[in-house]
Amino acid sequence: MLIQSLFNNNVKSGGMQTAKFLDGYSPIFTQFGRSIYASDIVQMCIDCIATECSKLTPRHVVIDDNGLPTSLKGDNFNRLFKFSPNSLMTTRDFLEKVIWLLYLNYNAFIYPVYNLVTDSRGNVNRYYTAFYPLNPIQVEFLQDVSETLFVRFYFFNGSNYTLPYADMIHLRKKYSINDIMGGGISGHPDNAALLKVLETNDIVLQGIGKAIKTTLSVRGILKINTLMDDEKQKAERLRFEKAIDDGVTGILPTDLKGEYTPLQVNPALLDSTTLEFLENKVLRWFGVSLPILKGEYNDEQYQAFYNKTIEPIVIGMGQAFSNAIFSQREQDVGHEIKFYQMNLELMDTKNKITFVQALGDRGIITDNQILALFGMAPYEGGNVRHMSLNYIDASLANTYQMLKVKGNDPKINEETGGE
Repeated sequence: MLIQSLFNNNVKSGGMQTAKFLDGYSPIFTQFGRSIYASDIVQMCIDCIATECSKLTPRHVVIDDNGLPTSLKGDNFNRLFKFSPNSLMTTRDFLEKVIWLLYLNYNAFIYPVYNLVTDSRGNVNRYYTAFYPLNPIQVEFLQDVSETLFVRFYFFNGSNYTLPYADMIHLRKKYSINDIMGGGISGHPDNAALLKVLETNDIVLQGIGKAIKTTLSVRGILKINTLMDDEKQKAERLRFEKAIDDGVTGILPTDLKGEYTPLQVNPALLDSTTLEFLENKVLRWFGVSLPILKGEYNDEQYQAFYNKTIEPIVIGMGQAFSNAIFSQREQDVGHEIKFYQMNLELMDTKNKITFVQALGDRGIITDNQILALFGMAPYEGGNVRHMSLNYIDASLANTYQMLKVKGNDPKINEETGGE
């Protein structure tokens, strides 16, 4: 499917004007040059974050009065995000691309494709058929006479589309000075501080490369004890180099005209502490620790990474999707999009056992869910829950304890008639 065919809700821009914001800047934003993304450390950091976010499971749930979520069966949003939110991407691909766009531009726009469906009671509802992450080269914010906000997207092929901003899912990173876009005042990523670190790191790496090359290439000085023109010097040098190549015995033969002086080249290289300092500044910028980057982390290190870096993204995506997809009425009655991060199959065995003991004893998970947790196939009739008799409904605890006291205390039994 061509991307042009997706924008069936394209709005005619006649009568519109550039939107006005309090910051006084014209709301026209172009893509930022990706100079920082030439760094391998930067790409590895973003890849760690995008890969981790690609494991999330988006779900449409309804939150009840007690704050407990209930997943809806047969819901078209859950159907789309179970495997493929659009015809080009799996759910994992979709989430990874969204995070890359967010970190590249500090803004990510997702276009929800939907049809309007009228139910038996005459209510018009949206039936979502796809979600596409957009990669425009420029965005422009407009408003009509009623001051409704629209956004116009310009793409690489020269096409542009104007859509209601309320329909768009807009994710922002470092949303601060600009009224509507993430990043700096111009709506672009403000990477000036990071660029200084990357430039220093690049100079260091280039210096190391040149030092190694110098060490391997300059070995000594050949002094020719006679006057020669340029051609004779060149011929003498070539003859000397051939003598080096042919000197398999380690003895270099020369005549009386040549005098060879070896050079001891020991270039001064930066110590490992300085190199680690530069790399750690980049890692801290993205909130990715070295154990996370290397994939050698423990539970505490991963939890710190999740709390600092992943959780804000999870919360932001849930709120942005919910705000764009559901009407105010639907939000009031508890409809939300939540992104669940816990993939229990990836837990280590020790944590799996602890998990099963904590939830299995309370009858929260079924036998088949426990088997799946350990990579074992389900069995017929295994969708049952077993729980320990050591637990009791909190509302029955007082009654249970009073009955137990009555049964053990003769005085209470006499006063109550043994009831």
